[in-house]
Amino acid sequence: MRNSLKISLITPAGKQSRNGNRTTAVRWHDILRRLGHQVIVATEYENEPVDAMIAVHAWRSAESIVRFHERYPDRPLIILLAGTDIYKFQQSHPEETHHSMDIADALVCLHGLVHRDIPDRFHDKLHVVHQSALPLNRTRRPSRRTVDICVIGHLREEKDPLRAAEAARQLPADSRIRIVHLGKAHDESWAERARQEMAANPRYDWRGEAPGWQVRRLFDSSHAMVLSSVMEGGANVLSEAVAADVPVIASDISGSIGLLGDDYAGYYPVGDTAALANRLDRVEHDRDYLKTLTRQCRARAELFKPEHEEAAWRSLLTTLT
Repeated sequence: MRNSLKISLITPAGKQSRNGNRTTAVRWHDILRRLGHQVIVATEYENEPVDAMIAVHAWRSAESIVRFHERYPDRPLIILLAGTDIYKFQQSHPEETHHSMDIADALVCLHGLVHRDIPDRFHDKLHVVHQSALPLNRTRRPSRRTVDICVIGHLREEKDPLRAAEAARQLPADSRIRIVHLGKAHDESWAERARQEMAANPRYDWRGEAPGWQVRRLFDSSHAMVLSSVMEGGANVLSEAVAADVPVIASDISGSIGLLGDDYAGYYPVGDTAALANRLDRVEHDRDYLKTLTRQCRARAELFKPEHEEAAWRSLLTTLT
């Protein structure tokens, strides 16, 4: 690998966004800088002279990907396959998505099961880079008055964001479960749905978008986290929860199974409100179940250490340059 590269890091998410794509790009920027590279983060490639491109999102960044490849066909082009690339845009926009994947030198994925959901011709390009997270700086102190279950995610269709709230409605009258939700509404209709759910459901507390320090504070007081998505490319919030020693209840999608393992005890069938309610009830009342989830999450924590993510990038760039 050359000692230093000038890298264009393209993400469709703007500077003010707190969504997963932007969070990933910011963390990778810091990693690449530590590895000695100069990194330009932008939402589009503007034909600037660079040695390599890393593009977050095969479909949303397709124009920048093509522009870079046409200008520098022999320079490294790396694409992160987002969850919507893998589980949505391959079907809805296959020509553009697969063209990006065809011209890429490497395809980064965030969990170990992506090969099951992309054409065979791309398998040799795949490189798994687990997203890292830091542990909390103290032992967690879950709330005692209520059994707080955190949901960390924007309100949009792919996240199935109100599933935990709906499951909490099905719990017994004496349940102490409270769903605390941090995340920005995709549009006003989602915001209105969340407000209506709060008005009708005293167990649901939507607090809107929040900075990372508030997420970590919520991890400190939570008994568990629900990740209810219908599609994920490998949610960073899952690695953040595991690093914070927060057990996870997750829908049984590939993006979560690829991170937590096939034998994880905290899955429920995606979209199944009654099954999720059952898992929540067990978190509240079954101490052995909660201990099992905690133990299994701790066994996966090694995957999400920052030094491993940095080593993965060092290895990938060495291979390509």
